[in-house]
Amino acid sequence: MADLHVTWDDYLRDNERLARDVHRSGWSFDQIVCIARGGLRIGDTLSRIFDIPLAIISTQSYGGEAGTVRGHIRVAEHLTMTTARLGTRILLVDDLVDSGITLDVVKRHLETVFEATEEVRTAVLWYKAVSIVKPDYFVHYLPENPWIHQPFERYDLMDADELLEGPG
Repeated sequence: MADLHVTWDDYLRDNERLARDVHRSGWSFDQIVCIARGGLRIGDTLSRIFDIPLAIISTQSYGGEAGTVRGHIRVAEHLTMTTARLGTRILLVDDLVDSGITLDVVKRHLETVFEATEEVRTAVLWYKAVSIVKPDYFVHYLPENPWIHQPFERYDLMDADELLEGPG
């Protein structure tokens, strides 16, 4: 199984394609919640396109060398948001659904902790066949379950001193 290498152009195009798919569905939502870190850029993009408030929930399930070792999932107790309350119809976004555990746990967390929640739908760029959940919206279905190399991952292996050595 070959790894999937994503360029910035691919990444930006896929964000726009995801927005088109959500829009074409006709579903009305009043809040976007992105899962940090992978869903931050996607949540920001969709929030701008749809002019819908963005909330951020942090999770951690990968660590170790270059963030490639899966461990126990931890979900933040609180959301970061600028609205007084979380919306009732939530679009939950992340970059990908691999095992599906993170997306499932966070979706259930939102439905349980925020009692006013009426509906949560999920959106990702990449949906892997090994996932225990199928997202409501996705750009790419990946039957071979490749490791995905996103364009910003170079920063996982970089420190601030290296920036001083580079151009600019």
